[in-house]
Order: sequence, then C-alpha cells, then structure tokens
Amino acid sequence: MSNLQIAVAQMSSIKGDVDENIKNHLIAIEKASQIGVSYIVFPELSLTGYEPELAGSLAFSTDDSRLKPLIDSAMEKNINIGVGAPLKSDGLPKIGLIIISQVGTVDTYEKMYLHSGEEAYFNRGTNHNCITIGNTKIANAICADTNNSNHARTCSELGASVYIAGVLITEGGYDSDTAVMAAYANEYNMLVAMANHSQPTGNWAPIGKSAIWSNTGLLASASENQNALVVAEKLDGHWSGQVIEI
Repeated sequence: MSNLQIAVAQMSSIKGDVDENIKNHLIAIEKASQIGVSYIVFPELSLTGYEPELAGSLAFSTDDSRLKPLIDSAMEKNINIGVGAPLKSDGLPKIGLIIISQVGTVDTYEKMYLHSGEEAYFNRGTNHNCITIGNTKIANAICADTNNSNHARTCSELGASVYIAGVLITEGGYDSDTAVMAAYANEYNMLVAMANHSQPTGNWAPIGKSAIWSNTGLLASASENQNALVVAEKLDGHWSGQVIEI
C-alpha cells in the first residue's frame, strides 16, 4: 500500500453518557472517512469518560448492542475504528480498546500495564494486539502501556511499524510521557501516535496536545483544548502529518 492514513481523535467525553459520546465519535469518524483515513483511534475510555467508579456498570462485551452505530459506521465509511471502553471480565472489568473493522468484526485489546490506583477498579490484560492494514502492522496500546519499554519493544518484535495509543495525559506528565513516545519512534523506526482527551474527565485535567511522531521527530500535534484529528499519511514510504478540526 503506497498511501495510508492513520488518525488519532482528540475529543472530550461526557461522564457516563455512552449514547452521547457515541454520537460525538461518529462525527469524528465521518470527518476521518472524508479524507481517507484507514484507522482512527480515540482516547482512553472514550465511550464512558475516565470514570473508574462507573466502569463495572458500563462495561462492554464484544456483542454489546450499544456498539451497533459504530459498527454500521465502520462498514458504511470503510474505516477501522478503535474506541476506548471498560470491558467485561471475570471479576473486575478491564480498560479496553474496542477495535471495529471496516467489515464489521469486533476485537478487543486490554490494557496490560495499569497506573497506580487503577488496580482497585480494573484487572490488567495479558496479550498484545496488532491489526494489519494493507502491508502495515499496527500495534495498539493504552496509556500506561506506553511507559513500559517492554510493551513497545515487544510490539516492534511482532513486526509493528505503527504504535498507537489512546491515553489520558495531564500537564504534569506530558513532557516525560511524550519524550518516551518520541524515543520509541526513533529507536524502533515506528510511527507513534497518541489520542488524548481535550477536556477534564473523572478527577483529571488532560492537556490535549495529541500527537504523532515518526523516526524524524514530531509530525503534528493538536492544541490543548481543541477537538481535532491528528492525521499521519504515508506516501511512497514517507510519513507526513496534519491537524484537522472536528
């Protein structure tokens, strides 16, 4: 595939309002499909907001009827979608990425490395997840996964040339967290992308500034509070980036 577009969606989530959050996701998906994006990923727990106390009651399964509008959109728009949501599990739920393919199949990735305090509300996942679009293998990650070098290293060893994460990053953690992501892009010759929330969620104040890096450095970054797509395009083997308002 000589031309490939990957996007991260920077947006806000309404506490516990899955229906309204899905409506906002669909707006971003529509925008991404208009410019030919093949895979769009949303922030951590984007369908519910980062609300650990609500995760058990709002948790999703892969056959959840609430996903139907997203599945219909993926098929209609011919786009692969990764949305953040708590996932049903034995015992505590898991922090998940629900991956909906352009043909309507549903897969999941479960966050493997938890932030301190999350273990009171969530179990951790155990398996990496990659999807393949054309001849490009894309590894999925969620927030604290990106702070563990073993995670990115294993994804590279699995053959991924793109590493993409839905996150919740505040001002205090932004510089250190993004320095790690930029280093992965350089060390493993991977495109690295992260989708952050643009407004407060739970008891946190995310700083936005969703961004994408290649081995040459920062390609594009959103501002702090805008709702936007950060898009990377691979054309003839070279990545470029842009920010598009939603």
